[in-house]
Amino acid sequence: MTLSRRNLMQALGLGVAANALPSWSFAAGAAASVSGNRSEPVGGAQPGGPILLNSNENAYGPSEKVIAALQNALPAANRYAHDEYENLAEQIASLHRVRRDQVLLGCGSSEIFHMAAGAFLGAGKKLVIAAPAFEVIAHYAESSGAEVVRVPLNRLYSYDLDAMRTRANSPGLVYVCNPNNPTGTLTARKELETFIGKLPANVYVLVDEAYHHYAGASPAYASFIDHPLDDPRVIVTRTFSKIYGMAGMRLGYGIAAAQTIGQMKPYQLQLNVNTIVARAAMAALTDTEGVQAAAQRNTNDRQDFINRAQTRNFNPIPSHTNFMIMNTDHPAEGVVEHFRKNNILVGGPFPPMNTFIRISLGTPPQMDEFWRVWDLMHIEGHHH
Repeated sequence: MTLSRRNLMQALGLGVAANALPSWSFAAGAAASVSGNRSEPVGGAQPGGPILLNSNENAYGPSEKVIAALQNALPAANRYAHDEYENLAEQIASLHRVRRDQVLLGCGSSEIFHMAAGAFLGAGKKLVIAAPAFEVIAHYAESSGAEVVRVPLNRLYSYDLDAMRTRANSPGLVYVCNPNNPTGTLTARKELETFIGKLPANVYVLVDEAYHHYAGASPAYASFIDHPLDDPRVIVTRTFSKIYGMAGMRLGYGIAAAQTIGQMKPYQLQLNVNTIVARAAMAALTDTEGVQAAAQRNTNDRQDFINRAQTRNFNPIPSHTNFMIMNTDHPAEGVVEHFRKNNILVGGPFPPMNTFIRISLGTPPQMDEFWRVWDLMHIEGHHH
C-alpha cells in the first residue's frame, strides 16, 4: 500500500523521535559487530539505512564467482551487448534443452510479463490472477485495457484452480506464480496440468518460477521448464533476482513454444539486457555450487524463522521460498509501521489477507534485530 506523504513524514520525522534514536544507533553499532572483517551494515543498501526485509531479495548477495564476473565485465561497459546477448540466450537454451527461438530475455522477469500482456491482453480480454499474488502483471493488464479478475486463494493458501478456470472464459491470460508470492505456498503440479488442459485454446498461461530454486525438495513441485508440457499456451519465466542475488541487475527470461515467443517479441525493448549483467548471468548459470549453497542456507534460515515464531506461539504459513508470511492478528498497516519506525522494512498488507505481513529472510544479525523489534511490539501491545 502506498503511504500518504503526511504519513511518511510522520514515520520518518518528529512523530517517531522517541523510537528513532535507539534504532539508528543500533544500526550503526551493529555494522561494527558483523562477524569477520567485512564492515558492511546490518541494514540494507545504505549504511545506517533500514534493514530491508520487504522485497524478497537475496540478503547475502551474489556468489563470489558472480562478483568476479561483474568486476571483470566492467571495462566492457562502453560496448553494446550484441554478442553477450546472443551468448547468454544460447547458454539458457542449452541449459534447458530448448531451441534458441524458444528463449526471450527480459529486463527482469517483469519485462517478460509486459511482453505477455502486450501479446495476449488488451481491450475485451481478461487476466485471471490469484488474490493475493505478485501484482506486477495486473498493472500491465490494466494499462492494456484488459479486465483483471482476482480469485481468492483456497483455505490452504494455494490456487483455487476450479474458480480460476470458471473465470478464464474469454481470451486472455492466466498468471500462476508457483511457489506463490506473497504466501510462499505451492499449487501441486498435477493439479496445474489438469487445469491447463481444461482451459480454452485462446487462454495463455504464464507460470512465474521466480522462487524455483527454493522449492526443489517438495514432491508436489515440478518446474514447467525442466518438465515441460507440450502446450504452446504455456510461458514460463525465471529471474536472476532471487537465488542468484542479482535483483538490482534486472535480468529474467521466458521460455515457451517458438510461435508463442514470436507473438511476444514485438513488445520487447531493443537490447534490453546490459553487457555487464549478461556476463554475470553466464557465470551464475554455471555456478551450481553457489546455487546449492544459497538454497541450503535459505532452508536453514527458514527453519530458524519458524522455530523463533513458534516459541512466540505464532505459526507462519509453510514456505517454499526465501520469505515467510505470518498472521499477526492485527491490521498489517500498523505492524508494518511499527517495524518502519524501528528501521526495518517488511511487506504488507496483501489484500484480502489484511492481518498478514511478509518477511524476506535476512542475514542472522538482521533476523536477530527483526525479532527484537517484534518483541517490542508485543511488550508495547500489553500496555494498552
